[in-house]
Amino acid sequence: MTAVTLPLIPPMLAVPGGLPPAAQDARWAYETKQDGQRVMAYLPGDGGLLLRARSGEDITAAYPELRPLGTALGATPAVLDGEVLALDEHGRADFQLLQSRMGLAHAPERAARRAAQVPVHLVLFDVPYLTEPLVRQTWVRRRARLEELGLAGPYWSTPAAVTGHGAEALRATREHGLEGLVCKRLDSVYEPGVRSRAWIKIRNMRAEDVIVGGWLPGKGRLSGLPGAVLVGQRAGGRLRYVGGVGTGWSEAERTRLAELLRDAASDRCPFDPVPRVPGARWVLPRLVGEVSYSTRTRNGMLRQPSWLRLRPDLTPQESAAQLPEDLV
Repeated sequence: MTAVTLPLIPPMLAVPGGLPPAAQDARWAYETKQDGQRVMAYLPGDGGLLLRARSGEDITAAYPELRPLGTALGATPAVLDGEVLALDEHGRADFQLLQSRMGLAHAPERAARRAAQVPVHLVLFDVPYLTEPLVRQTWVRRRARLEELGLAGPYWSTPAAVTGHGAEALRATREHGLEGLVCKRLDSVYEPGVRSRAWIKIRNMRAEDVIVGGWLPGKGRLSGLPGAVLVGQRAGGRLRYVGGVGTGWSEAERTRLAELLRDAASDRCPFDPVPRVPGARWVLPRLVGEVSYSTRTRNGMLRQPSWLRLRPDLTPQESAAQLPEDLV
């Protein structure tokens, strides 16, 4: 087999947003938003495989179990767009698990050992090149070409997409604890490297009460104000640290919070165990807030937390700031 020199195709990106208007629902396709590492897979047609991260970095060696994908299309050259996932015991993407596999492209022996312990799975959702460039073809035509390839293997698959029924699709992702939904306009062309409004990503966010136990000073224009608050939830009679929250405030809210934090200053860390947070300032755990977040790590830390509001109507004892039982 002779290798074909494939064009470098940066991945097309989605913009954050909401569901398309109901009247336009039938013009859109819906795919599950995956919590993994975006990759472009280059199959030159000689049995080889090159994986590039969104940055363009060659990460092939980090995922040795995906190498057989290079032979899946025989001599047909292709560029495939997808996401590398690490799945938990329930078959759901776990980004924390994946982090143990990322960054090993320059350590192939370690990558091979980790592959045996935490194998990854590549989900494929687009084909911008198949013997020839397909970037000017519509999503519908590219999707049909991708499905015709029948790419299903031990470590890769082509999950289904649905046309229309966006509200139902989004509700299903929430009910199953999935990260969210990606909406793709049926007539959209593939725009390499562009964050396009033809693709919309919707991230499912959860909201919970937390107790403020400390803060980190802001820098630059935020000097003298909190750059982030350190928050916890109760578990087994102690306050467990669950993360730092550095977004979500208006300027007025940040200023008000700074006053409350100064009034609650303490020399003692209220979290048990004490987290390793350089530069932390501790406070008495009497302020309750509500935050949104996407998911939790396996040890209970909040991922992508954002401040929603202060809860002056609640004391820490009255709030629902409780760590889930399975994480205690």
